Amino acid sequence: MAFAVEMVQLGRQWLRVGRQRGGGRAAPLLLFNGIGGNIELLAPITEWMPRREVITFDVPGVGHSPLPPLPYRMRGVAGLAAGLLAHYGHGVADVMGISWGGAAAQQFARSHPTLCRRLVLCATATGALMVPSHPRVAWKMATPRRFVSRDYARRVGGEIYGGDFRRRPALTAGVLKHVKWQSQWGYYLQLAAAAGWTSVHWLHRLEQPTLVMAGADDPLVPLVNARLMHRLLRTSELKVFDCGHLFLLTRPQQAAHAINEFLDRP
Repeated sequence: MAFAVEMVQLGRQWLRVGRQRGGGRAAPLLLFNGIGGNIELLAPITEWMPRREVITFDVPGVGHSPLPPLPYRMRGVAGLAAGLLAHYGHGVADVMGISWGGAAAQQFARSHPTLCRRLVLCATATGALMVPSHPRVAWKMATPRRFVSRDYARRVGGEIYGGDFRRRPALTAGVLKHVKWQSQWGYYLQLAAAAGWTSVHWLHRLEQPTLVMAGADDPLVPLVNARLMHRLLRTSELKVFDCGHLFLLTRPQQAAHAINEFLDRP
């Protein structure tokens, strides 16, 4: 695995943190994972970024980060990430968020603008005010059952994630085997953190250059959401993959190439 893993204490909260040190001099890349996702889930994409320092973490109650003393909101997640950057001595970072983590990345760019150099938003949307998925898909995402039952994950993977998962149901088990399941409470805390949250009324104020990435066949976050974000953001570009929601895992080399090219521009 590309990450060196350690436990870091920020105030009352311990976080399990993954860090790829890299060998370049560019700003580090701070990663916000999707709902229920832990450090190991992101290893395939970072393997194509060997020279880039990458920092990511299990949010409270997910993976091996202990449950928080109190429920949290997206601002709290952004605050923990800012604390991690300070812990490692960084005054600025490039920021990337996937799905649920895309909301956290947007909030980070808003709450801590001086810490965010560039922004990469993958398979995500503007939160509560977005073009929603089909109710059947949303209902399946409301429960963590796919992380607990491999048979169930194989049955619903194509309907939730789209793209290659429709044609190859076994892919779901291959991807989700990296999930370190902790508790339903941790999953529901993530859902609660995003409840009612939206960036649609302030996204146009973000000044960071932004790369919006999406899958053409994404049942969970329909492509129209990426196009909306691209329109709202002042300085952005849109990259669409012929894949589904988890294009970072099914197209890691292509996705990493696009991300590296965007972040390495002068």
